[in-house]
Amino acid sequence: MRHLLGIDIGSYSSKGVLLDESGTIRATAQRKHDMSVPGPGLAEHDAVQDWWEGFRTLSQRLIADSGINPAAIAAVGCSGIGPCALPVTERGEPLRPAILYGVDTRAEAEIDELNADLGAQAVLARTGNPLTTQSVGPKVRWLAKHEPDTFRRTARIVGCPTFIVHRLTGRWVVDHYGASCYSPFYDLAAKAWHRETTERICPVDWLPQIAWTTEVVGHVSTEAAAETGLAASTPVIAGTIDAASEAISVGVQKPGDLMIMYGTTAFFIQVNADLVVDSRFWAAPFLFENTWSVMGGLATGGGLTQWFRKEMTGLSDDDSSFQALMEEAFKSPPGANGILMLPYFSGERTPINDPQAKGLIFGLTLAHRRGDIYRALIEGIGHATRHNLDGFAEIQPARSIYAAGGGVQNRLWTQCVSDIAGIRQNIRRETVGAALGSAFLAGIGCGIFAPEDIDRINPIASKIVPNEANRIRYDADHVAFKALYVNNRAAMRWSTAS
Repeated sequence: MRHLLGIDIGSYSSKGVLLDESGTIRATAQRKHDMSVPGPGLAEHDAVQDWWEGFRTLSQRLIADSGINPAAIAAVGCSGIGPCALPVTERGEPLRPAILYGVDTRAEAEIDELNADLGAQAVLARTGNPLTTQSVGPKVRWLAKHEPDTFRRTARIVGCPTFIVHRLTGRWVVDHYGASCYSPFYDLAAKAWHRETTERICPVDWLPQIAWTTEVVGHVSTEAAAETGLAASTPVIAGTIDAASEAISVGVQKPGDLMIMYGTTAFFIQVNADLVVDSRFWAAPFLFENTWSVMGGLATGGGLTQWFRKEMTGLSDDDSSFQALMEEAFKSPPGANGILMLPYFSGERTPINDPQAKGLIFGLTLAHRRGDIYRALIEGIGHATRHNLDGFAEIQPARSIYAAGGGVQNRLWTQCVSDIAGIRQNIRRETVGAALGSAFLAGIGCGIFAPEDIDRINPIASKIVPNEANRIRYDADHVAFKALYVNNRAAMRWSTAS
């Protein structure tokens, strides 16, 4: 029987799935790593220790645990966090840690410079994306200004899936969805790098070749086979960014399908029939030709709950500590006894696109308990999610909404989102996420699966419906949530300056 290997590199862990041609998961594995935060607004990964070691270790473990012959693996797919900016030599050796996606806000000044240089409206019209902390171009400009020696030695600027594919095959490739996040380099209309714009920031030949996600772009080399346990010459697809792979794993494919990804950060993808450019969000080709997507993302999510447990509670780093917090939060009523929280602890991405936004806990009294604050934190993420979903609905009403990601196991989080946003969410049977999506995409790439097979492989198992009484309460809170940001925006900038 033929098998598909899918591995996803996340912010705090890597996950792998071995899927057989019937659609049955034969093995899963996980490897934890850390996200380095060397200073305020900085977020980095060691590409070798975090990305490649994650892939290599999980590949070996999945093959060993399943007991299959590596030659039975028909194709390999990889997804990973993005967009990231990793400068490497021509041989693929990292010159510094990878600068991560929108959680890294170091290039704020470079965003302003490039908007002035290129024209903010011109960039939006050509790329479908405003320049934000999510964009690769400003991070490359930051590198040129602040680490000129590294910049001079750079031969390529790559992201996570591109780095893995090169380690496997020797080819530098990015899929169209991932390339669109290399703003302002990607031209949406031409579906190619915009040479004139790119050359004002870095040489265009620093960028990978562009392919469609499921395209077989190379084969596992002899050297990579020895490291990973894979058979030499195994086909490798281009792969994609983790959020898109996660969306595929839960069946987001058709116009009106929308994914809410509950992860270290929250991320949203909605498939559209046509290209839509909106300055609040990001636009991209989706994973297959003739499909489009609009995306958004919070700068925090599950990472904020981890921060609270680690820094504010003194609880141990295990599942029992989260369970204790959850029980306390469930005892707090909707509205957290009057506490509102802005979850902007790492700036904020969409729809406000404000790297200087700050976290805020409002309404505290001596009567409040830890469970109230924890519930307010989760509700704050829920209000930020609704802020995005309301904008998406203005572009195109959602046909079906699917919940994905490890945070789906947090029933308070998912229920709060349904109650606050007034939406129904579908949950698929398998929630292993982007790793499953990568294996499935590899199956499409080698002809084993068709896109619609995901409904058979991963059927809907449950639904989350809003509590009407809670929704009415949250409607008033949501007005206050948005006003809290607007009324404190100037003070947030004063805090940064001081």
